[in-house]
Amino acid sequence: MIVYHGSTERVENPEIRISEIGRDFGFAFYTTDIEDQARRWAVRRAKIAERREKAVCRAVINRYDWDEKAASKELRVMRFSGPSAQWLDMVLQCRSDILYKHQYDIVIGNIANDNVGETVSYVMQGIMRREDAIERLKFEKINNQIAFCSQKSLQYLKYVETVEV
Repeated sequence: MIVYHGSTERVENPEIRISEIGRDFGFAFYTTDIEDQARRWAVRRAKIAERREKAVCRAVINRYDWDEKAASKELRVMRFSGPSAQWLDMVLQCRSDILYKHQYDIVIGNIANDNVGETVSYVMQGIMRREDAIERLKFEKINNQIAFCSQKSLQYLKYVETVEV
């Protein structure tokens, strides 16, 4: 399966970078199987980098061949089919505690984009009940993400190419 990673740089050797910002599924190398989603992410990252560095930054899409079949047999993979209590609990845990580490090598599920992120934030602040948030999320058009959460999982990605957007 081809997966994409939007960035401002060529990433031939994916790695898991630790930052001070919580992510949906924890620290991981994030990809998607939706090329347009990766393109939007790359453009957004380039605009942020340009503001920070006050220089032109290029937006690129890195393509990888992911051996999903082998990874699914040999690794601990969590697949969320849509917004659910279990998905929301993981996103809440990972976003509220950057030191939280789940047991999965790969997590596949929805991405908490701006609208979804707002709903997640309401739950974190106690403004909205989990059950209401899940119902609300069922009506959102939510993209997907494939998070490679362990070094072992990165071995199942083979770099194909980098294309400028």
